[in-house]
Amino acid sequence: MDTRNYPQIVRELLDLHAQGKPSFGNIEVETIFDLEHDRYQIVHMGWHHDRRVHQCVMHIDIRDGKIWILHNTTEHELDLELLAMGVLKEDIVLGLHPPELRQFTGYAVR
Repeated sequence: MDTRNYPQIVRELLDLHAQGKPSFGNIEVETIFDLEHDRYQIVHMGWHHDRRVHQCVMHIDIRDGKIWILHNTTEHELDLELLAMGVLKEDIVLGLHPPELRQFTGYAVR
């Protein structure tokens, strides 16, 4: 796959996941796309009862032509979804795992 499409693929993936709204509180779901630096996030913001909510739910960066999954607090398996969208396994880094364990994930180390 042409890695120049990776920013578009990541945006499509996060836009898809941003369509869901949390079942509690008055929470907005916001996508944050830094196209200049290839950083992409979904953030939940709002209120749950008297408690302020501001949480990064998903964070993906593109570094050196590889997609780095850096944070995911959902049950969605972003790596498998990226594979289904045509991303090569060797172009995915599970950055949420410690560097010394990435060699055992079956994906890129960096």
